[in-house]
Amino acid sequence: MKKITIAIDGFSSTGKSTLAKQLAKELEYVYVDTGAMYRAVAYFAMQHNMIGSDFFDKKALIDALPNIQLEFRFNAEMGFAEMYLNGENVEKPIRTIEVSSFVSKVAEVSEVRSKLVEQQKEMGTNKAIVMDGRDIGTVVFPNAELKIFMTASAETRAQRRFDELQQKGDNVSYEDVLKNVIERDHIDTHREDSPLVIADDAIEIDNSYLNKEEQFAAVLELVNDVVKTI
Repeated sequence: MKKITIAIDGFSSTGKSTLAKQLAKELEYVYVDTGAMYRAVAYFAMQHNMIGSDFFDKKALIDALPNIQLEFRFNAEMGFAEMYLNGENVEKPIRTIEVSSFVSKVAEVSEVRSKLVEQQKEMGTNKAIVMDGRDIGTVVFPNAELKIFMTASAETRAQRRFDELQQKGDNVSYEDVLKNVIERDHIDTHREDSPLVIADDAIEIDNSYLNKEEQFAAVLELVNDVVKTI
């Protein structure tokens, strides 16, 4: 079977990572969670007091970029690659609601995007990759053979995110999660550098009423259709 590049974009909490992991496992492709990369940079900024509820020292973060080393390391027990920041496993702390509240602001910074996009492009040199994020089909891999854009109502996404955080033991309210989802949507779609948009040749999937199995089956069929035509 010929190897292709699969770009999955969409709004926060639409299950992009879950779908991408399923596809990568089924196809034996490399999976890259670009959201984890931006979350790790946001976490770094939080650790070094560069960002807070009422401030953001963008210059300090830009100056520190050469000191930020990101790496994915495969965890055989978990079955997927985890995010490492300067040699430290940060997979758990980068998934908190606190990091979620800052990640879109950090992702607005052009210098941050430039650094991470360069790394992402390099990862996809040999194809056979599934990458999810906000600008994969428009900026990172504009020539990807298959582009998926995932969406769902803000309320549906907030409920999913709330349930996920509750299962992890995080003490959050649904109202706070919904507010975070709406704020991230606004920032992601209105930033000057690489805003979240649907690529002209992307296939849009609204999964508000789809379960994971139905969604996976539909997208896998799309993959097989694309592979047959190249």
